[in-house]
Amino acid sequence: MNIHQQKILILDFGSQYTQLIARRIREAGVYCEIHHWSCPQSDFEAFAPMGVILSGSPESANLTDSPQVPDYILHSKLPILGICYGMQTLAEQLGGKVEGSHSSEFGYARIEVLGVDSLLSGLGHEVVENDHHYQDVWMSHGDKVTRLPPGFVCTAATDSAPLAAMMSSDGRIHALQFHPEVTHTKAGQQLLNRFVHEICGCERLWTPANIIEDAIATVRKQVGNDQVLLGLSGGVDSSVVAALLHRAIGDQLTCVFVDNGLLRLKEGDQVMEIFANNMGVKVIRANAEEAFLGKLAGISDPEAKRKVIGNTFIDIFDEEATKLGTVKWLAQGTIYPDVIESAASKHGTAHVIKSHHNVGGLPADMKMALVEPLRELFKDEVRRIGVALGLPAPMVNRHPFPGPGLGVRILGEVKKEYCDVLRRADAIFIEELHRHGWYDKVSQAFAVFVPVKSVGVVGDARRYAWVIALRAVETIDFMTARWAHLPYELLETVSNRIINEIREVSRVSYDISSKPPATIEWE
Repeated sequence: MNIHQQKILILDFGSQYTQLIARRIREAGVYCEIHHWSCPQSDFEAFAPMGVILSGSPESANLTDSPQVPDYILHSKLPILGICYGMQTLAEQLGGKVEGSHSSEFGYARIEVLGVDSLLSGLGHEVVENDHHYQDVWMSHGDKVTRLPPGFVCTAATDSAPLAAMMSSDGRIHALQFHPEVTHTKAGQQLLNRFVHEICGCERLWTPANIIEDAIATVRKQVGNDQVLLGLSGGVDSSVVAALLHRAIGDQLTCVFVDNGLLRLKEGDQVMEIFANNMGVKVIRANAEEAFLGKLAGISDPEAKRKVIGNTFIDIFDEEATKLGTVKWLAQGTIYPDVIESAASKHGTAHVIKSHHNVGGLPADMKMALVEPLRELFKDEVRRIGVALGLPAPMVNRHPFPGPGLGVRILGEVKKEYCDVLRRADAIFIEELHRHGWYDKVSQAFAVFVPVKSVGVVGDARRYAWVIALRAVETIDFMTARWAHLPYELLETVSNRIINEIREVSRVSYDISSKPPATIEWE
């Protein structure tokens, strides 16, 4: 079985929801990839999709230099689904008209489904009033289609957007002004399922069991009888890679757990217990705290710190590989969003927000080739695979932890005393989130060390000590995030515990910035 054979191409026009579209298609059990809207015809033909989805965009489709769907895709005879800007550029390119709207729609809207449509008709969550059929959807647009292209019919409408969806007369091209990929569109997943399964004809091949089987076969073919070295951090991604490779190649895998001094409280012992003691994975614990902190001394720039940490990891791997003999392969927990956010795609038009040590920090003269079995996967897919591989649920469902560890949660220069303070504060925060039932309600939570001293009073004594900031966010795709509205009582408990139990801290703050404009991590 080739689980990549039946697949969907997503053309990215710059929407903040593009990754979310891909995740929804994967949830439908169909493999998909995101490509730039200017995807060359040779790449398109080599990819050989069974259908194409056009993303939204911050651009306007009626400008002369607007991004457009390549003509060869329009003439490919494949099913096409345009979303928001995707609908607008289809309309413009095929002879319709798009104009700026006097009343933009941002947020919930109710569309009326008009007539029989192979994509929209008969979906769940439908509201019927006086023989009119409605769906609750999520809109985010300023422009709208004002004239349909020849050969198209209107399939949905709202008061401010009378042409809210359209379909070609042959049923091959569908276009929506709303966003089915967001959870606020109640029947959105069902709509996307219908597009990929019924209209495109894709089977449900992209499942955790099939992904594991395919990854094992791929790894065995790639490495043969060679030895593989994995940098095991204890995070979700590297842990799933370790479990997957152990199942695929057994004792050919050696994990190097680098205790770099930038880990969470007691994390080293937990990693050794799960993998070495319980699973029988070969794990070497490298005590490298001095090496990392020494190379980080005097460095305050976040990008510089990331590069130092990434390069030091590689140095340690090279040292351990030399001790082990001939090791040709370095395994990494690189996942699909790492590649996208690091602007590693070959069109090179994305902006680098921050580099990831496992994609942008590898030295050109590295001695080992890479094995990256999770490179195609989103984080939620990695978690599902981890559970299927038998990893403990608390480990698999832990909040994301950055590759550079506490190195980017300590603002400015990294010092051992700062790490020790931050570890304890972070552990208190996470413990109280669990105790109050909030850990699984937020997507990511952590503490940040702010190298600023503040005056406090503890008992009758003056305390001049450091500041800890708390961060908790709610997000679907980690591309956008809203700060979590934690109860005041919970925040008060965390603050009191940190200040009372850690004498090096005198003040605790809570970060209420959303992404954008802020990022989730502080560095």
